[in-house]
Amino acid sequence: MLPHPGLALTPAVAKLLSIYMKCRLLTLAGMFLFALPLSAAQAPVAVPSEMNFLEVFAAGGIAMYPLTLISVILVIFVLVFFATIRRNAVVSDKFMSAAEAMIRRRDYLGLIAYSHRQNECIARVMQKSLEFLTKNPSAPFVEVRSLAEAEGARQAGALTSRITYLADIAAIAPMVGLLGTVLGMIKSFIHISQGDVQGVRQMALAAGVSEALVATASGLIIAIPALLFYSIYRGKVFRYVGELESAAAHLMAILNGQIERQPAAPTYATPNRSREDFAMPTPSPLGAERPDLHGI
Repeated sequence: MLPHPGLALTPAVAKLLSIYMKCRLLTLAGMFLFALPLSAAQAPVAVPSEMNFLEVFAAGGIAMYPLTLISVILVIFVLVFFATIRRNAVVSDKFMSAAEAMIRRRDYLGLIAYSHRQNECIARVMQKSLEFLTKNPSAPFVEVRSLAEAEGARQAGALTSRITYLADIAAIAPMVGLLGTVLGMIKSFIHISQGDVQGVRQMALAAGVSEALVATASGLIIAIPALLFYSIYRGKVFRYVGELESAAAHLMAILNGQIERQPAAPTYATPNRSREDFAMPTPSPLGAERPDLHGI
């Protein structure tokens, strides 16, 4: 109890009063510290448990199965394109050197056989062009060049059409994820409409929303890498198609030069003969009957 403000305090009373105030503060602090463990024990904090991959997969619903199949197909396409879409599969320095040497030697049949053994796009172009040239030696070179351009366009189209599968996967995967989202929301509203207890309704809503979000996220996880790899391979294909056109034009120019420098086949001139040369021969005077020889 505090003294009246007007009373004078002796040193002993002031000392006792300070000790009393310190004891009260220590008592309050001890009571507060003792109450903290009790409150923590009475109201434990719920720590959410981490979900593994299988639990997340199961929470995604039925849409996760087609998304898994699409992801496996995406991985296969990426690995196959990584092994096949490369410069040596389109134009190689080895083939260009061998083809140029054979064209300068006019070894067209040997170049056809060599091109048949190679799995390059430029080899297919040269094979088709030289087969046409050898089978039609009198055809103008414009037709040979047109055939080479057509075969080059076909090879370029084959390369471009292969990588469009990645773009298709990038477009299909979000659609499948969106389908899973719609199915999850439908499931949520069905549980809400059939539930009788408020807590049951809330739990059903949470499960449906989680299914919808997991399906959407899975579709985006597949679509984003598919678009990334499509852009990478598309740039490579465009660069290799340009190199294919340049290499085909180079070989066609050398082939045209060799054909123009090739000597023409020799023609043998027939002697000019008049019409009289082809007339009937005149009878010999010795062949007629002579009267002076009778009786000899």
